[in-house]
Amino acid sequence: MKKTMFSYTKTILERVSFDPLLFCKEVEKALKILLPYEIEQLTDWLFQYTQEKPELQHCQLLLNQ
Repeated sequence: MKKTMFSYTKTILERVSFDPLLFCKEVEKALKILLPYEIEQLTDWLFQYTQEKPELQHCQLLLNQ
């Protein structure tokens, strides 16, 4: 089964979530390569994923640029 770029991005972000700086860098990369509808999906996923991870919440600011 073909894996979408959004799914791949989610996997990467989950794997690097131990390091807030690296997590933010990966979010920045994702914003450059994802399609507009995938960025909407990423936004929704990111808000949900970081809800209980305050150390990652500042990366949400990247989505508003």
